[in-house]
Amino acid sequence: MAFVITDPCIGTKDAACVDVCPVDCIHPRKDEPEFAQATMLYIHPDECIDCGACVPACPVAAIYDSPESTPASQKALIEANSVFRAGDADAFATAEALVQSHVAAHAELMGVAPAERAADHAK
Repeated sequence: MAFVITDPCIGTKDAACVDVCPVDCIHPRKDEPEFAQATMLYIHPDECIDCGACVPACPVAAIYDSPESTPASQKALIEANSVFRAGDADAFATAEALVQSHVAAHAELMGVAPAERAADHAK
């Protein structure tokens, strides 16, 4: 698996990463039906080519370059990225359930502004 989008994307869903991705592996895009209901964006691991273009584009530092570099407190979101598939209602529901479980487990951090959340996870 390649890059992982984590919880600073929750409450942000800034599509700057989508705009710079050369292979269109970040979903849901604004023109996809799931966008309005999605809690965050996801990187499709099989489509990602590990180029890293999304990392500097993310305004809230939500993207890590590998599961290994993802903070332990955000490991559940690795699976959420892995299972999400645009256009697959079951995969969308599974990914969103994982995100909601993460939100519930880290309620204290969800009150922190997304741009500051990545730093708080490292504490």
